[in-house]
Amino acid sequence: MNKNSNISTTSMRLDKWLWAARFFKTRALAQKHIELGRVQVNGAKVKNSKNIQIGDIIDLTLNSLPYKIQVQQLNQMRRPAPEARLLYSEDSSIAAKREQMKALNQASQISAAYPDGRPTKRDRRALDKVKRQWEE
Repeated sequence: MNKNSNISTTSMRLDKWLWAARFFKTRALAQKHIELGRVQVNGAKVKNSKNIQIGDIIDLTLNSLPYKIQVQQLNQMRRPAPEARLLYSEDSSIAAKREQMKALNQASQISAAYPDGRPTKRDRRALDKVKRQWEE
């Protein structure tokens, strides 16, 4: 393999991969989340130095939202977002659940915008619509 090559074919550190895949802005943030137990590899709590390989499943909680991703490629360098998305594939059911949670959080923020009184009729209808979608 070429010494200057960006792509490794065997394994790489978990914290570096999470940074390269753009889940975290810095490796230090990635390391902190791993130490707090918010990142698991193949169902097990791991350390920063854990080497991951293609095919590993990473469970990640980021901003209280779940992610379940499978490693597709390894890349030692941080690349633009469209290229970083090629490094992994995501579980579609978890992605759908995350989008529902985002919508519910947004709806609860709407109601928090009216601390002194009730939401308007229009706002209440929007909240009810989101809650019905969440229950389905």
